[in-house]
Amino acid sequence: MLFTYVVTGWEGAVHDSRVLTTQLEDPTSGFPHPPPGKYYLVDSGYSNKPGFLAPFRNVLYHLRDARRRAGGINGPTELFNYRHASLRNCIERCFGVLKARFPILRYMTNFSLIRQREIAMCCCVLHNFIRLHNRGDPLFDRYGVDGVMPPSDSDSDDDAPSSSGTARDQGASSRNDNNLANDMRDRIMFEMYLNYN
Repeated sequence: MLFTYVVTGWEGAVHDSRVLTTQLEDPTSGFPHPPPGKYYLVDSGYSNKPGFLAPFRNVLYHLRDARRRAGGINGPTELFNYRHASLRNCIERCFGVLKARFPILRYMTNFSLIRQREIAMCCCVLHNFIRLHNRGDPLFDRYGVDGVMPPSDSDSDDDAPSSSGTARDQGASSRNDNNLANDMRDRIMFEMYLNYN
């Protein structure tokens, strides 16, 4: 439950996918790209592309919905989304610990934007330090249990356009990348489902 990369300074109204796209396009950002064949799990507000594995849209996703429904999981896409959500749940719990430990993060409008950026970064650094050096911390123990998840903000489904290259080149490249990523996700889904039954 550690933060591996933190970027601050964007307005809250900016969609997360725009922030990520900007970091990916900036060679000086220091963003830790996943190695070939590996990927980060992202929510449905992001597109499925190489290095970033998104759930299937318009398919049951949230853990609590799958657990409540009679009859369990129906089909390979629901199984994939259920397991995706189970793994992504760790990310939500990490933010739950951060917000519970540092309530200042909820009340930052009294500070300048520069100070807000510094406070958010400092809280993330302290979060990681406590996690690494105090394994018996009660907040990590409380949020470390599967199923304990803070309420999440609603996710948007729009993706920000990229700003480099021509629109035509980007569109073709992006479609090809997305097709490759969708093929990989489909292979994972079908293999997962074959092993499930």
